[in-house]
Amino acid sequence: LPEMEQLALALLRKVGVRMLVIDELHNVLAGNSVNRREFLNLLRFLGNELRIPLVGVGTRDAYLAIRSDDQLENRFEPMMLPVWEANDDCCSLLASFAASLPLRRPSPIATLDMARYLLTRSEGTIGELAHLLMAAAIVAVESGEEAINHRTLSMAC
Repeated sequence: LPEMEQLALALLRKVGVRMLVIDELHNVLAGNSVNRREFLNLLRFLGNELRIPLVGVGTRDAYLAIRSDDQLENRFEPMMLPVWEANDDCCSLLASFAASLPLRRPSPIATLDMARYLLTRSEGTIGELAHLLMAAAIVAVESGEEAINHRTLSMAC
């Protein structure tokens, strides 16, 4: 193996990695067929050498990428995450977002009405929701509003 691969493998062993999570796995499809094959071979190699579970996270296209390799396809069990619904759990999530944003004023986003609005705008996915809230937070700071509300949300994205 090339030196960098050996070093990475030794480091993963030394720190005791017990699971490898590959985020944005669908992006492997953006590469050409040679790059895709090399990446998938690397995943298979790491799984074999380290004897650890591999977890791939991404869009539906992530599964398409894995399906192109018979050995890897057998190692991954696809699981679809449900979209978020406007309920108490969602309001809790929104409250967590609001608390973590560095705004000077409270953001009244942890209500069922706001949850419905935000989930409609974000198609119920947490990634899109986070993107929308970050964009609204930027608008809030730049406008001097210092809180996420309907006005800053309407100006975001």
